[in-house]
Amino acid sequence: MRGAARAGAGRAGRRWHDPPPPGPPLAAPLALPLAVLLAVLLGGAGAQYSSDLCSWKGSGLTHEAHRKEVEQVYLRCSAGAVEWMYPTGALIVNLRPNTFVASRHLTLCIKPLHGSSGANIYLEKTGALKLLVRDGDHEPGQVRCFGFERAGLFVEATPQQDIGRRTTGFQYELSGRRAGSDLHALAAPCRPCSDTEVLLAVCTSDFVVRGAIQNVTHDPARQESAIHLQVSRLYRQKSGVFRPAAEGGWRGRVSTLLQCGVRPGRGEFLFTGHMHFGEGWLGCAPRLEDFRTMYRDAERRGLNPCEMVVD
Repeated sequence: MRGAARAGAGRAGRRWHDPPPPGPPLAAPLALPLAVLLAVLLGGAGAQYSSDLCSWKGSGLTHEAHRKEVEQVYLRCSAGAVEWMYPTGALIVNLRPNTFVASRHLTLCIKPLHGSSGANIYLEKTGALKLLVRDGDHEPGQVRCFGFERAGLFVEATPQQDIGRRTTGFQYELSGRRAGSDLHALAAPCRPCSDTEVLLAVCTSDFVVRGAIQNVTHDPARQESAIHLQVSRLYRQKSGVFRPAAEGGWRGRVSTLLQCGVRPGRGEFLFTGHMHFGEGWLGCAPRLEDFRTMYRDAERRGLNPCEMVVD
């Protein structure tokens, strides 16, 4: 957390390779089997376009049992989900953002759906495969992030004697933010924001609110802290993180890194941040009085990047 974290201290197809056996860590990239590439290039793979371009839902029961087909899925969105029921054969999921991204380097984060099973998920790029999520080898809520430039996701069903009601699925987010091994790598570092960073955050964040910290709870297993907020003014939010409270104002919860050591602090703060997989993650959080001072100074010098009512 950046600012409020230091509240007590001031400012803030056809055939392919066998699936990997369970066990040791993810291996180095594997060569994409030639049969798979030929199947795709020669039209052996079906192509499906999502009606909303963001999410896809399909079933392996549409395939003949003796044919291990490779199906192409095309999504043109910055966030969505893939849900594959009764997985058989394989999917190649082609992802592109639906908006202009200033950065040449994209970051893709994927979060397996609860109970997801029946397939391995790979990053596929120029004929090589890198295992990202092994079938059954993921914890609830775990997110993986990595650099993603004109690549695809290869989702391969694992052999099952009875496919039962297995469903493989994941949520995804594409952004121009820096890459990392997990969602924590995209979180704001544990230091106060500079004045320039605060002013920019006010203009570009998914949520901007004024309020106080009510309580802080910690989850050592996920290395996260949850900050429970009482909000007195809602400037902006892209989703319902903050909801009306019976006593007036709004209440909500945002997350930050456990290592930031956040604790409740007196007074009001300006909280900003971004949404990841439906959860709010804290960005800059200066004390309200500090923000007022820096904003008025920037406004006087014509340096404020956007207009905001400061009362």
